[in-house]
Amino acid sequence: MKIGVLGVQGDVREHVEALHKLGVETLIVKLPEQLDMVDGLILPGGESTTMIRILKEMDMDEKLVERINNGLPVFATCAGVILLAKRIENYSQEKLGVLDITVERNAYGRQVESFETFVEIPAVGKDPFRAIFIRAPRIVETGKNVEILATYDYDPVLVKEGNILACTFHPELTDDLRLHRYFLEMVK
Repeated sequence: MKIGVLGVQGDVREHVEALHKLGVETLIVKLPEQLDMVDGLILPGGESTTMIRILKEMDMDEKLVERINNGLPVFATCAGVILLAKRIENYSQEKLGVLDITVERNAYGRQVESFETFVEIPAVGKDPFRAIFIRAPRIVETGKNVEILATYDYDPVLVKEGNILACTFHPELTDDLRLHRYFLEMVK
């Protein structure tokens, strides 16, 4: 099994390190043709407008949508969730539009208002998961086929729709590998 981490911008290294701790072969994906070399893909946190601009400049956006629509398992964190969302509230931004959710960008405030909390994620175990929110999006609406796996303050923060797992916080910034392990089970 080989897992790609989209390497155009953001928390690439942190995801690669988490995967290496789990003994998984990784590929930092920087070219459209590399999307065919991976069994699953992580879209890291970063800056979503920069990420989509780079994807378009590299002609990778359409290939990525095609691969996701054909079943490529994807794990998106923070800005990656914004990229995948079908709708972005109160903001005009290009996106991939493959996940049936509406998001609000930077909903929890600016960088200085970032915070940590614990969330319950029954799908990965009974112990609370340390969730780090940094300029995180808020999922304000989910489609009928979107499964909510975790919430914070009544808002979904971890959702799954088919082959897509989307997390508004940053699990790669913790030592807890349960969400990465959960994603690997989706890939198998």
